[in-house]
Amino acid sequence: MASRPAIAGWLLFDWACQPFFTLVTTFVFAPYFAASLAPDPVTGQSLWGFATAAAGLCLAFLSPVLGAVADATGPKKPWIATCGLVVFISSFALWFAAPGQAYAIPIALAGFAVGTIAVEVAAVFNNAMIPRLVPPQYYGRLSGTGWAIGYFGGLVSLVIVLGFLAADATTGRTIVGFLPLFGLDPASMEGDRVTGPFSALWFLVFIMPLFLFTPDIARSGLSLRDAIRRGVSQLKNTIADARRHHSVGRFLLANMVYQDALVALFAFGGIYGAGVFGWRAMELGIFGIMLTVTGTFGALIGGALDDRFGAKPVILGAISVLALVSLGILSLGNDHVLFVIPTAPPAGGLYDSTPERLFLALGLFIGAVAGPLQASSRSLLARLVPPAEAGRYFGLLALSGKVTSFLAPLTVAVATSLFQTQAAGPAVLIVFFCAGGLLLSGVKKV
Repeated sequence: MASRPAIAGWLLFDWACQPFFTLVTTFVFAPYFAASLAPDPVTGQSLWGFATAAAGLCLAFLSPVLGAVADATGPKKPWIATCGLVVFISSFALWFAAPGQAYAIPIALAGFAVGTIAVEVAAVFNNAMIPRLVPPQYYGRLSGTGWAIGYFGGLVSLVIVLGFLAADATTGRTIVGFLPLFGLDPASMEGDRVTGPFSALWFLVFIMPLFLFTPDIARSGLSLRDAIRRGVSQLKNTIADARRHHSVGRFLLANMVYQDALVALFAFGGIYGAGVFGWRAMELGIFGIMLTVTGTFGALIGGALDDRFGAKPVILGAISVLALVSLGILSLGNDHVLFVIPTAPPAGGLYDSTPERLFLALGLFIGAVAGPLQASSRSLLARLVPPAEAGRYFGLLALSGKVTSFLAPLTVAVATSLFQTQAAGPAVLIVFFCAGGLLLSGVKKV
């Protein structure tokens, strides 16, 4: 078992990465893009969906190959450092996606997509270090703790941005009533755009303990060229082995489906609130804070349940909740709940309509189960595969989570454009979650 500083350094990887997902992908920059940068929210959701789909398609090809090559070379930290540099540059570029500026929309979409690819590939190498840190009986707790720390990092970063940096364009003040720091201009949405540089600097600072304290794997002695050849060759064998191993193959297929839906759910959550209910920085900020609080506790509890009952029951329970949540979101509109029950129009206060309050409650369930779903997915695979081959198998896990990760966002984007309603999003996700659950039900309990 690794030392406490080594484990702490590994755990801080999730803390370092989470602001990109919390601030850029979900709660601040994505709604800003849909509501203020794109021509209208429907077009914004469609464009964001296409960018998410493109990132997923690239990840599908890169993750397993790079994971196999990293296994052949040995050390994982150089790969994490390379991906980290790309994350830093891509995140910083989002600052230049200002309203009214030429190429603002392409800059926003490219920065988001490239940053997503880099941070997800880095996670492949980080996950591959699990078997060398703790014994198998602690995989669930380690993975769950990592997700919980990540959620808490997202919460802290969200509080900082919404409390001190991002201000309402009408009042000129943040959600706690302060003028934004550094003279950030609310009129040009600088508080929303600063989430890019903020995420970049956060990542740079908090990734350092991983490099300083967490031991890496020794070099194999192969040149990069030979490592690429061996890695690609071993990847072919790994894919063949996964197909022969019923539990591994079926789990990877199930993961492909339900992770696809989860990516889309997070990508469009904030956009849906902004477009359907007209939420702005304050409503989205409080929503994000509450969701990350439930996510932190959910990941911790899920890790303990994983070690006690196994990863499969935890994953199936999370999928069931997410399918029901998607159905609940589908039933909501600005003036109705449960599809047909009319509600009083909003009076202009904070979450003052019944549909908004129900959407908020459903969001808390998403936060509570998303962490356990992802944490138990990586702990399940860590139990199934040989530690020396963890890199390539976690590459396959990323492949299974990304090879069709363009499909759910793309389906949402196409359906939204076709039917001209944001309700198309949750309708698509229900199907994906149910299909993933059915596939997982046939996996041997681990």
